[in-house]
Amino acid sequence: MTAYAIGRLWNVTVGAEIESYLAQIDDTLTPFGGQFIIHGGPRIVLEGEWSEDLIVIAFPDLAHARAWYGSPAYQRIVALRTRNSRGDVILMDGVGPDHRALDVLKGTASR
Repeated sequence: MTAYAIGRLWNVTVGAEIESYLAQIDDTLTPFGGQFIIHGGPRIVLEGEWSEDLIVIAFPDLAHARAWYGSPAYQRIVALRTRNSRGDVILMDGVGPDHRALDVLKGTASR
C-alpha cells in the first residue's frame, strides 16, 4: 500500500544549504520509488490558519519510505534542511481505494 513521508516546515531560511538540499534530494528518492506529490507552493486556507509549507512524498510502501529516510544518501543531506528550518516529519500508510470514512471506527485503518 502506498505510504507517505509528510513534512510540515516553517521558518525556512533559503540559502546555500537549502539550495544544496533541494539539488540533492531527488537522487535520494529514486532508489526507493519516492516521488513528490505536494512540495510547498500556494494554498487556499479554508479553515483555521496555515502558514507552514507542506511536503508530501509518495513511496510504494512504508518499508520503502523508512528505508529512504534512513538511507546513507538522505542522512548525508538531512542536516542541510534541519539547520535551516523548523518542522515535523512523519511517515504514514495511505488507505486503499475501498476505504470509507467510517472504517476508522471499525479498526480497519491505522491511526
